[in-house]
Amino acid sequence: FRHLESCSHRHARPATEQRTGNMAAMSLASSAHALKLTARPPVAHARSARVVRAASAVKPASSAGVVGHGGGVSLCHQLRPTSGVTMSAGRPAGSPSRASSLRIRAMAEEAANKKNEDEKGAGIKQLLGVRGGSQTDNIWKIRLQLTKPVTWVPLIWGVMCGAAASGHYTWTFDNVGKALLCMVMSGPLLTGYTQTINDWYDREIDAINEPNRPIPSGAISEFDVQVQIYVLLFSGWAAAVTLDTWCEHDFPIVTILVLFGSWISYIYSAPPLKLKQEGWRGNYALGASYIALPWWAGQAVFGELSLDVMVLTVLYSIAGLGIAIVNDFKSIEGDRQCGLMSLPVAFGIEKAKWICVGSIDATQLAVAGYLRLIGEVGYSNMLLALIFPQIFFQFKFFLPDPIKNDVKYQASAQPFLVFGLLTTGLAWGHHINSIGA
Repeated sequence: FRHLESCSHRHARPATEQRTGNMAAMSLASSAHALKLTARPPVAHARSARVVRAASAVKPASSAGVVGHGGGVSLCHQLRPTSGVTMSAGRPAGSPSRASSLRIRAMAEEAANKKNEDEKGAGIKQLLGVRGGSQTDNIWKIRLQLTKPVTWVPLIWGVMCGAAASGHYTWTFDNVGKALLCMVMSGPLLTGYTQTINDWYDREIDAINEPNRPIPSGAISEFDVQVQIYVLLFSGWAAAVTLDTWCEHDFPIVTILVLFGSWISYIYSAPPLKLKQEGWRGNYALGASYIALPWWAGQAVFGELSLDVMVLTVLYSIAGLGIAIVNDFKSIEGDRQCGLMSLPVAFGIEKAKWICVGSIDATQLAVAGYLRLIGEVGYSNMLLALIFPQIFFQFKFFLPDPIKNDVKYQASAQPFLVFGLLTTGLAWGHHINSIGA
C-alpha cells in the first residue's frame, strides 16, 4: 500500500485523472482484502472465494493507465470489472433473493389456482351445455349436456307466468304438484328433446362451429342419441296426458299444446322444412316455443286460456325472436357454409345485432304500454324498471361484440327479461280477478 501511495504521488495527474486514480485505489483495496481472506483456512469462505473470482475478472480499461515499475506492471491504473460481475461481498449477481423466490412461488400458486378454477368452470359449462365446456366420457353427463339445461329456465319460468296469469293459483300441495309436473314436462323433457334433436340434425354444422360437441366429436353413438330423442319425447307426451287427467279437462288442452310444440320443434330442425333455414320464420317459431307455449300450458292447468291472453303472448314472443337471433351469432361460419340463412348471415353482423336488440326492447315497451292502457299502472312501471337494465347490458356486452359476448350478455340480461314475463303474468292475473270482482 505504501508503494501504491508513492506511485500515486510520483505520477500527479489532473483532477479528473486523480478521481479515477482514487476509484482504482478503492477497487485495488477491495481486491487486496479479498486476497487476504483467501489465506485463511478454507472453512465457510465460499463468499470470499466468489469475491476473489470476481477480482480476477477485473481487466484494465486501457494500456494507457499502466505504469511500469521495476520491470513489472504497477497496479496504479484504471480498473474496470467485466460485464455482469459485481464486486460485492454479498450475494452474487443473478442469484434470486428470498423476496424474489417468494414472489415466484406466489405467482406459481396463483397460476395453479386459476387453472383449477378454469377446469371447474369448464366442467360446469359442460353440464349446462354451453360453449367452452370440458369433454368427458361419462355417458350420463353427455346425455345431460345434449339437453342443454341452461335453456330450460325460460320455459320453466313461462309455466310460472301462465299460472300467475290464470288468477286462480293457490299454494296448495295439489297445485304445487301440478306446477312441478308441468315444469318438468316443459323444461327437462320437451326442451331436452328439442335441443337433442337440434344437435342431431346440426351435427355437420357443429363439426365446423363446435367440433367438441358430443355428437360431432363421437363422444356418444348415433344409437344412443336416437334413444334419448324418443325417450324424452314420449315422456313429455305422457306428462301432458297425466296433467289433463289430473285437472279433469273435458278437452285435452295440455296434450294438444304439447303435440303442437313437439311438431314445431321437429320442423324447426329437421328437413325438408327446417325452419331455422328460413331466417325470420324460424327464429319466431323458436321464440314462440320459448314464451307462448309454456305460458299457455301453465295457464291451461290452473285456469282457462282466452284469446286476448293468447294474442298478448304471441306478440311477446317477438322478444323471443330476439333471443333466438342471439344464438345465431356463434354459428355464422357453419351456417354460411351449409346454406342456412340465419339473420346474421342474411343481413350481416351489424344489422342483425340491431334487429335483435330492437325486437327485444320494442316488444317489452309495447307490453308495458298495454298494461298501462288496461289500468295496471303499477305493473307497467315495474316492467319498465326491468327493461332498462337489459338495454344497459346490450350496450355493455352485446352490441360491441355479439359473437364474443353472447353468453355473457344472456347471463346478464335474461334474468330481467324473465322477471318481466312474470310481471306481465301477475298483471294479467290481477286484471282477470278485478274484472271478475
